[in-house]
Amino acid sequence: MDSLSMQDRRRLTRSVGYLAMALIVLVIGLPVWWMFSGSLKTSQEIYTFPPDWIPRNPRWSNFTDAWQSAPFGRFYFNSIVTTVLGSALEITNATLSAYALAYLRFPFKNVIFALLLAAMMIPSQVTVLPNYVFFGATVFDLIGESWVNTYQAIILPGASVAFGTFLMRQSFLGLPREVLDAAKVDGAGHLRTLWDIVLPMARPVLVTFGLISVVAKWNDYLWPLVITQTENMRTLTVGISSFYDLEGNTQWGLVMAATIFVIFPLLVVFVFAQRFIIEGLTAGATKG
Repeated sequence: MDSLSMQDRRRLTRSVGYLAMALIVLVIGLPVWWMFSGSLKTSQEIYTFPPDWIPRNPRWSNFTDAWQSAPFGRFYFNSIVTTVLGSALEITNATLSAYALAYLRFPFKNVIFALLLAAMMIPSQVTVLPNYVFFGATVFDLIGESWVNTYQAIILPGASVAFGTFLMRQSFLGLPREVLDAAKVDGAGHLRTLWDIVLPMARPVLVTFGLISVVAKWNDYLWPLVITQTENMRTLTVGISSFYDLEGNTQWGLVMAATIFVIFPLLVVFVFAQRFIIEGLTAGATKG
């Protein structure tokens, strides 16, 4: 009787788990499906109630019209440049800073780490005005040229983020110290130890942070909106705002088609990154 009761409890727990996963899939998946469905409809069909979840007459021309309605090729180029370079700088900065905070000895290390934690509590919106003044007036005073509406102005403010350093430092501290000591005995310097020992063992968190960085920079809206002034410097997230009509005549089918242009590269990146994350976690779990 007790054995049957235990089996029943396990089945109930499993059923509740499946139900929770199904609910999560619905909460996340339904808006995505509605966006894809809306990208194949006219505005009148989108406003139909009750809504049609499956388009009756799919308008694939919405994707062509959306692409031709704005310079999406230029938007893509700008987003790729700012995302790749920005993420590369952020990951490099976070890795080197985390290694120093985890393994090196230098004055005021704990104070610097405390300031790093304090920086995580400052909203990014607070830094928009100081950064704009710096890249505009201050840089002009220094080199005689403003960096407003340039790639370097979009990229550099996000090249160093406290969260990445904190995440990497905590991961480095959890690595087996014996391996690092053995590398030191063999004469390995800091850079070789970082490249050959630390990063391979910390691959899961490195890939995870890289994915977080790429997604954040690809989706960044406020700072590129403020620092850019011409259409040929707009990123995808800013450029898509040109589809909105302040008079209420927005073509929502084109907006949703344009939004798919924005999220599709992230879905591709996540599919590939997920494989590397799983491999890294599996490799880490088998280490002795």
